[in-house]
Amino acid sequence: MDENQYAEALRYLYSFTDYEKKTSYTYSDTVWDLRRMEDILALLGNPHRQFLTVHIAGTKGKGSTAAMTESILRAGGFRTGLYTSPHLHTFRERIAVGGEMIAREEVVALVEDLKPYVAQVPGLTTFEIITSLAFRHFANRRVEVGVMEVGLGGRLDATNVVRPAVCIITSLSYDHTHLLGHTLAEIAREKAGIIKEHTPVICAPQEPEALAVIQEVCQEKEAPLLLVGRDWQWRAGPADLEGQFFGLRRAGQEPDPHQGNGFWIPLLGEHQLINATLAVAAVHELNRHLGSRAVDEAAIRAGLRQVRWPARLEILGQRPFVVVDGAHNADSSQKLVAALHRHFTYENLILLFGASADKDLPGMFAHLLPEASAVIFAQAHHPRAMPVADLARLAEAFLRERGESHPPLYESTTVAEALAEALDLAGPRDLICATGSLFLAAEVRMAWARRQGQPLPETDPAVA
Repeated sequence: MDENQYAEALRYLYSFTDYEKKTSYTYSDTVWDLRRMEDILALLGNPHRQFLTVHIAGTKGKGSTAAMTESILRAGGFRTGLYTSPHLHTFRERIAVGGEMIAREEVVALVEDLKPYVAQVPGLTTFEIITSLAFRHFANRRVEVGVMEVGLGGRLDATNVVRPAVCIITSLSYDHTHLLGHTLAEIAREKAGIIKEHTPVICAPQEPEALAVIQEVCQEKEAPLLLVGRDWQWRAGPADLEGQFFGLRRAGQEPDPHQGNGFWIPLLGEHQLINATLAVAAVHELNRHLGSRAVDEAAIRAGLRQVRWPARLEILGQRPFVVVDGAHNADSSQKLVAALHRHFTYENLILLFGASADKDLPGMFAHLLPEASAVIFAQAHHPRAMPVADLARLAEAFLRERGESHPPLYESTTVAEALAEALDLAGPRDLICATGSLFLAAEVRMAWARRQGQPLPETDPAVA
């Protein structure tokens, strides 16, 4: 296939209003109108109704939970579709069938297929067209179960046209507050917008004000609510740098003495044990729809073991440790620090940091800067990324206001330069952690592969 055709297909998709690249916009029913999605999907023959769906909303952990849910279902013998965002390196990551990314040729063909229908629905956005493309692809490939991650919020998200068999709400915290609300209750109201009548909801542990909203919406919708920590209970087991074991049981069931720490995931951090529990609980609820094809415990264990979800506490190298993580708000930064303390032994933490301009930088600084022996700021190649000079200025003001000791702050021109500087600063017993955004994590992964002479991740052609 001519690469220019793929580039042109991406150029077409990105030519519409793309909220992933905007730092400010109006979030309302008039701008984010689900009727556009309903209209184009009706023109396409409603492909989103041709398979069972697991729908996942939340602030953090959506992608990891989606990846684990899909991996379990695939291990159980189902033809799966997985829809996630954003991508790390290539658009193709967003849409996968049976664990395989959509092919470039399929992207080109689907874009050509959709063009006449898009022309009939004024006002469609980039994400709405991509979501329609994913539904069309899943239907064309005869997917049996689609795992759909919400892009933003839930109530007005383009994915919220599905009639899910199971809903999952992952950990809620403060992010996109200028859009979703400045309280956890307001944020929870938007996320709970995915809850449908009589549809089971699997929910991560939440702060009381967020949980109260979710419980209220479930009651209104007569939707059964299953809580991790109450209805599904997990227990952390042994862990090393390869992954971690954990035990799991439903409330009211006696622990299986033969199971012990019977599950293992190749993902680090206790927050991933909660995400794994969400995935297992969702599959158990989905089994009510699957009859004789219900997913058994062996498939659950196999699916969890086989999951791959990069840039989430991913170890690129050792001596010194080089770790990348997509934490991009205060809560995920706190969880990142806890995971670093739990899983790693190191002398100094060298922080490589870059973030989008619309993020809660003081919230992230509060958890990350006190841990660091040195901080190197870098700007990813993304329209929302904050310039390094602004990051350094805000960090200095934050530290000055708190009256804390000042780790050295460095500014780098490129992410590759920042990684090189971090490696120069680090001793063999230190740890370099690159975090603040998935875009930064992706560029560090690429820079590391180049330095090590490793195969480079696939990337997309540059499109204007």
